[in-house]
Amino acid sequence: MDQPDIDQLRRKLAELKSEHRDLDDVISHLAETRPFDQLQLQRLKKRKLSLKDQILKLEDVLLPDIIA
Repeated sequence: MDQPDIDQLRRKLAELKSEHRDLDDVISHLAETRPFDQLQLQRLKKRKLSLKDQILKLEDVLLPDIIA
C-alpha cells in the first residue's frame, strides 16, 4: 500500500472516529430528555455500532498485528 492510500485511510479513520464521538454525545443527550423517541435512539445506536466496526477494520489495515 503506498503513502497516498495510507493517508486517505487515516483521514477516513479520523472522520469515522469524529462521527462516532458526535453520535455518542447525541445519544447521551437524547437519553436524558423525557420522553424520547425509542426508535430514533435504536437507530442512532445501530449507526454508532456500525461506525465502530468500520473503525476497527480500518485500524486493522493501518496497524497490522505484530507477531512477538
